Amino acid sequence: MKACLLRAPAAVETNPLEFTDVPAPRPAAGEVLVRVNCCGVCRTDLHVVEGELESRKSPVIPGHQVVGTVEELGEGANRFRVGARVGIAWLHHTDGTCHYCRAGAENLCDDPSFTGWTVDGGYAEKIVAPENFVYPISDNFRDEQAAPLLCAGIIGFRSLRLSGIEPHGRLGFYGFGAAAHVAIQVARHWNVEVYASTRDERHRRLARELGAVWTGGTLDAPPKPLDAAIVFAPAGEIVPAALAALRKGGTLVLGGIHMSPIPSFSYDLLYGERVIRSVANNTRQDGEDFLRLVAEIPIETHVEIFPLAEANRALNSLKNDAIEGAAVLQIR
Repeated sequence: MKACLLRAPAAVETNPLEFTDVPAPRPAAGEVLVRVNCCGVCRTDLHVVEGELESRKSPVIPGHQVVGTVEELGEGANRFRVGARVGIAWLHHTDGTCHYCRAGAENLCDDPSFTGWTVDGGYAEKIVAPENFVYPISDNFRDEQAAPLLCAGIIGFRSLRLSGIEPHGRLGFYGFGAAAHVAIQVARHWNVEVYASTRDERHRRLARELGAVWTGGTLDAPPKPLDAAIVFAPAGEIVPAALAALRKGGTLVLGGIHMSPIPSFSYDLLYGERVIRSVANNTRQDGEDFLRLVAEIPIETHVEIFPLAEANRALNSLKNDAIEGAAVLQIR
């Protein structure tokens, strides 16, 4: 089968993904083999490719926002029929036995595996995954629209939940890429006011089109104190500015898996019972709740399509903030 293979991490400007033939995977017991239709391109893929996330499998096929059709069932797999349209996300498997899994926090599992990082992902024509970590995909979405929901969407949703934002509250977004452009639609559905800070005017324009009540530059102060804020951009220098924008008792959520160093800041920014918390992966319950909600709203994703062979170009565009919404690789 055709796939984009990362043999060693490198700057995306060097086009490190090799479009090549690799052996097709076979499903083990409890797994499904999925023929990939589309795979979203996520900033986490960029972190994997450039080595900002420590290499855990080499070579590896990146990609963890997969939409496709079940082609073959492994022994004992019976959750999906052959031909079912499904999605595969970042969380590939958890041990189910550690303290965190038993406490309902499988996103913090001590021995997890992750699609496109520790196991091969969706920048390929086929992929395998445990059936219990695979999602059914609503007919409300075309393949390319559904793909960004499987990480950008789910992580944005978990960030919204952890922010504690309530209807009619004021919520700040810092960075306005794939995750934010989905999360704002959920927030507006919840009657939340969104204030978007981002460096690119095109992204500010999209935020306004999707219902932001105010937009400004990355470090600009919003006109009113925020009840909560989410930093989607992987830039640590944003954290002090976002804290300064919060009211007393407000929550700042850091929505990325990787972030550049956070500069020191005055304790006054944290005083007043302001809270900083990170988002680590997601639980399957997050995914199920989110996918059910967005099918009801329904969410509209803004996507730019690239052929699989041009995955390097898609990642370069993502790194340079040239994607409005989300990038998606079309496999078939």
